[in-house]
Amino acid sequence: MARATVPAVSPFADTVGYSRAVRDGRHVYVAGTAPVGIESQDPYEQAKRCLAIIADALRELGAGPEHVVRTRVYIVNPADWEAVGRAHGEVFGAHRPASAMLVIAGMLDPAWKVEIEADAILPE
Repeated sequence: MARATVPAVSPFADTVGYSRAVRDGRHVYVAGTAPVGIESQDPYEQAKRCLAIIADALRELGAGPEHVVRTRVYIVNPADWEAVGRAHGEVFGAHRPASAMLVIAGMLDPAWKVEIEADAILPE
């Protein structure tokens, strides 16, 4: 398969110049995904929104959560780890990709509590 992309629907996409996801052969890379489109300040709900956006992008490129081999989770408040981790586990618990959760100083939008990236590999 030739390179394919899913456009990012983000207020920053045009300025930064990035795609939501890129597939090159068997590899799919989903960019840092913030909880756009929801009002909730709940870290669990925000993580669920990020993961739904990721799942949609994967699906557009012929992949699914079961193909994800690595995630990176960025949170602003260390106290949010469990709520965000629970949402992550609901999607990936059966497949258990390699993962990291990092506490960072802040997000581009201060309302965001979490951002998630994902890498997938499709079967041969």
